[in-house]
Amino acid sequence: MDIVYIRDLRVKTIIGIYDWEREQQQVVSINLEMGFDNSKAAASDSIEDALDYKSVAKRLISFVEGSEFFLVETLAEKICEIVCNEFSVPWVKLSLGKPGAVTGAQDVGVVIERGDKGS
Repeated sequence: MDIVYIRDLRVKTIIGIYDWEREQQQVVSINLEMGFDNSKAAASDSIEDALDYKSVAKRLISFVEGSEFFLVETLAEKICEIVCNEFSVPWVKLSLGKPGAVTGAQDVGVVIERGDKGS
């Protein structure tokens, strides 16, 4: 299985459990690894045979900007569902962070994997 990735996609959204977090957008950082067989795209040299990471990024930006989840865990799960279901990705690994959410830490968040990585 090959991997197509997106690193440090930063999106503003409403996320968090505190009152101030419900009123003010924060930046979340998305790091995504998507399992995909790139051999057909490499042979044809055609975007139609590739996992179009620009389309994935645009879809996730739209979704995350419009979301208002309390937990990063919920947002992470929904992102993985979109990637797997809408882009026919069999395996995804997602790191979702809230930079600056904890004093003294550069970033906090979750890392989840969904699907079958295959061979």
